[in-house]
Amino acid sequence: MRKVPPQTGEFYHIYNRGVDKREIFYCHDDFARFIRNMRLVNNESKANKRDFIKREEIKRLQVSETGYPVSETKRLAEHKLLDYISELPRLVEIICYCLMSNHYHLILKQLVEDGISKFMQSLNIAYSNYFNTKYNRTGTLFESKFKSVHLKDDDMLLWTSGYVNGNSQIHKIAKAENYQWCSYQDYLNKRSGTLCNKNIILNQFKDIISYREFVELVIEECQGRKDMQKLIIE
Repeated sequence: MRKVPPQTGEFYHIYNRGVDKREIFYCHDDFARFIRNMRLVNNESKANKRDFIKREEIKRLQVSETGYPVSETKRLAEHKLLDYISELPRLVEIICYCLMSNHYHLILKQLVEDGISKFMQSLNIAYSNYFNTKYNRTGTLFESKFKSVHLKDDDMLLWTSGYVNGNSQIHKIAKAENYQWCSYQDYLNKRSGTLCNKNIILNQFKDIISYREFVELVIEECQGRKDMQKLIIE
């Protein structure tokens, strides 16, 4: 049966892992780079345009503010780039995410036609180029283009949000609410991240405590079952 491409206005669980199940995140900087890229590529802009904006801002700062150290100049140029990005139409709404050492999970809402495909292509290419350059390797980094599950109703959307936000605990890597490379800390107001639209999920619960209890139930269910292959990457 021919798979239907993602439809605009619908929610999807997107996931992928390293080729041969290899690690795709080795250190803090790798996780941080992927999260940064999620913000940068969520639009129709091209990498060369984004690089040009950052280079020009660095040049401007070096001329006008020569007292800035290199690190501060780069930070300010990054803010300028993010200001530019924030004014562009987005391809997807990012609902939640979790990055593990050899795979990642995202929940995305497609905002424009082919938005998820364009976003994921840019995201995977940008991170693969970074990773291959940094670690002096060549070839494919990810197992596939990406895999997706259509979250057809609220029950699927809510359950999958619990699965994604609780993924580190499901895999027995770390307690979910303490795991840094996941949106769950934003959902619990332990952090003030702005990457995700968490209200789509939280507005369906009485309060944050209720959502936390729900996520704990999802974690318990996943750890107690062996037939979760549709959503779990082993």
